[in-house]
Amino acid sequence: MPLDLSPLWISLKTSLLATFITFFLGIAAAYWMLRYRGKGKSLIEGIFIAPLILPPTVVGFLLLLFFGKNGPVGKFMQTFDFSIVFTWYGAAIAATVVSFPLMYKTALGAFEQIDRNLLRVARTLGAREATIFWRISLPLALPGILAATTLAFARALGEFGATLMLAGNIPGQTQTIPMAIYFAVEAGAMDEAWFWALAIMVISLSGIIGVNFWQEVREKRRAGSIQQGAGGREQGAEGEIFYRPDSNFELRGLFVDIEKILPSFDLKVSFTTNDQPLGLLGSSGAGKSMILRCIAGIETPTRGRIVLNGRVLFDSEKGINLPSRDRRIGFLVQNYALFPHMSVAQNIAFGLPKGLSPGSIKVQIEGLLLNMQLQGLGDRYPHQLSGGQQQRVALARALASQPEALLLDEPFSALDTHLRSQLEQQMIETLIDYQGVTLFVTHNMEEAYRLCPNLLVLEHGRVVHHGSKYDIFERPTTVGVAQITGCKNFSQIILQSPQQVEAIDWGCTLRVVEAMNSELSHIGIRAHQILFTNDSSPENTFPCWIAQTSETPHRMTLFVKLHSAANNSQDYHLQAEVFKEKWASIKDQPFPWYVRLDPLRLILME
Repeated sequence: MPLDLSPLWISLKTSLLATFITFFLGIAAAYWMLRYRGKGKSLIEGIFIAPLILPPTVVGFLLLLFFGKNGPVGKFMQTFDFSIVFTWYGAAIAATVVSFPLMYKTALGAFEQIDRNLLRVARTLGAREATIFWRISLPLALPGILAATTLAFARALGEFGATLMLAGNIPGQTQTIPMAIYFAVEAGAMDEAWFWALAIMVISLSGIIGVNFWQEVREKRRAGSIQQGAGGREQGAEGEIFYRPDSNFELRGLFVDIEKILPSFDLKVSFTTNDQPLGLLGSSGAGKSMILRCIAGIETPTRGRIVLNGRVLFDSEKGINLPSRDRRIGFLVQNYALFPHMSVAQNIAFGLPKGLSPGSIKVQIEGLLLNMQLQGLGDRYPHQLSGGQQQRVALARALASQPEALLLDEPFSALDTHLRSQLEQQMIETLIDYQGVTLFVTHNMEEAYRLCPNLLVLEHGRVVHHGSKYDIFERPTTVGVAQITGCKNFSQIILQSPQQVEAIDWGCTLRVVEAMNSELSHIGIRAHQILFTNDSSPENTFPCWIAQTSETPHRMTLFVKLHSAANNSQDYHLQAEVFKEKWASIKDQPFPWYVRLDPLRLILME
């Protein structure tokens, strides 16, 4: 053991100071770069990580030019009769510079792993950026930040080249453990070199092992809490949800007229809605969720106007673009975006208006828990809840902010069929009592039909039909709308008379009830409205053969060819659906069968 232990104290002193500085600088730089969208981002990133890829001696040389007596900082320090070169401060600066990239990159990775929906939802709940950082981003990134701190400390402790260039090797003043090892080996003092090598390995590995152990304990506690909470899952799943907001804002509805240029298509929509839920229906990528994000302020339209209850949320001509926190919008996203480090009660409290007394907060949380059938679950965390319970917590949190508009982005997509049916009924009851504007996004036509009196159908960023659900399902205006609403049978038509058409793709002539006009180009019929009959005399009745069948638990889908037998399984004209009871009564009958296309059920469209 060497008699002089000063390298140990100097190393610890410089490494701890360097780690303290890089901790704050690295987190600040990482969080800033995460949100930075300006020019030169790649250049800034390169500067930040340059000390990690440059040789340490080059880093030390640059520091010496900067802090030396002829450098800009060195000259400034001389006015105070102070010098950085050949002092332990220089060693600390060198350690700070070389350890900063590890702290920055690891912290940036930790921030990037946070679900962006958590931050977006927090903004719609009225939280400011500082609140989001301290209450959401920093706690969720904490494991990664601790790992970054450990790596930065280990890097600072092991720094040699840059320290030697800037601080030198002055025993008792700037000689750190790495330099003590180097010069001990050079002098042939192998025992002393071994001592310092073991010391630096023990110090570095202890920090890394300590952080790993803390993370393992944290994961075990999390797993234990999941098992503990599993027994109580989905309690209170049945029953009604009622919510009566305290605010009595004037119900004037929502006006949206926006355009947003996207890489794959241009979103251009215009519509108005009031207190009746409006369903946005369309295939994936039609622009449904983007509309909600623009209304919530998460995305900014290229141009247009959004007005809610007389308040202008966005107006490109007047330069108005209210931040999400000021829009009074409740946003329920697909994965619910519950804050995982907060309990159920804390999640709901996050949505409550600011400035309430602790007593008022407690009363409102308990009321919402009761209304949402979540009583007794206030102390649990999101990972201890079932999917249905998570959805209800997210809905309670959104309603707690007393929003003037409630945006629901496919809230049932993550649930199984049975639970989805239960929660649909609860959602219906909630929306009946909710006095604001509601937009419900889905690609499931049945969900839209059950929940929304009015529908808006989208195709490639355009509104193709807007009206009551009965009008849209009974009289779709285009083939695309009919497909979205579940129609599977279409044919091009040729007009023969005002009430007679030739269905080209089906090879038949049909009588229709509605008067024809030149803009109509297709005819369709829904699969469940095709009738099988033994009577061949009624109009629009044709002989048919079955090309193939497809079975579901309650129905049979029959692929039907008209006029002649099918050559193969793909040789068919129509898809028909019948209940299995009907199938059992007709399946053994000899061909040809007869199928009737009721004129009242035929859909004419563009």
